[in-house]
Amino acid sequence: MNTESTTQPVIEARQLDLTFQTNDGPVHALKDVNLTIDKGEFVSFIGPSGCGKTTFLRCIAALETPTGGALTVNGMTPDEARRNRAYGYVFQAAGLYPWRTIAKNIKLPLEIMGYSSAEQEERVSKVLELVDLAGFGGKFPWQLSGGMQQRASIARALAFDADILLMDEPFGALDEIVRDHLNEQLLALWARTEKTIGFVTHSIPEAVYLSTKIVVMSPRPGRITDVIDSPLPKERPLDIRDTPEFIEVAHRVREGLRAGHADDE
Repeated sequence: MNTESTTQPVIEARQLDLTFQTNDGPVHALKDVNLTIDKGEFVSFIGPSGCGKTTFLRCIAALETPTGGALTVNGMTPDEARRNRAYGYVFQAAGLYPWRTIAKNIKLPLEIMGYSSAEQEERVSKVLELVDLAGFGGKFPWQLSGGMQQRASIARALAFDADILLMDEPFGALDEIVRDHLNEQLLALWARTEKTIGFVTHSIPEAVYLSTKIVVMSPRPGRITDVIDSPLPKERPLDIRDTPEFIEVAHRVREGLRAGHADDE
């Protein structure tokens, strides 16, 4: 339900464009993107490869610079938000340093930010417990499964307690059983922390299961073809995917993806 609110959106894009200049000519990655994300929402971005999902996430994180329109994060420019440590970022690959233990991998951003040793230890202990890796801090990445490594990557992004968590298809390389388990754990983590989450995925069931809002994007130039507010309850066992409500939302996502392809023909 959308109601009039005096609170400022966490993320707001207005007529956002991004064109990359290449040797083969301009590439229009994003075109006229308008989107508002409020505090505590879990927003998934779904669309075909090359539709600008990751590019939009990277714009929020100040890793790419839009060429048109406006984008704010907590009312600031993305670069100001980055300097204010507004978000944690989880990449497709866990990106853990093999020569550092899990605890020391998680400590890395805290070391860079100048936290004291005592606070580093306290925060590492807290986030390891949050992602169900308590007792694994002394292990090295190669001693953990792929799913556990991704949970360690999430812990690292949570270590400095930013309000926003940006996740770029973090479970895409994992098998379906592990992915389902991590989806359940991520929902539980979101419920406990009340973070605002932006999540890129290629999976319709994953997007529908996780999200309060699903943003459907078209092939390049990346445009938003539909924004779906989920009617599903916050408590979501995996078997909710068999309910008529879930199937109806998944059908609407699929139709939005088809419409985007049709527009491109």
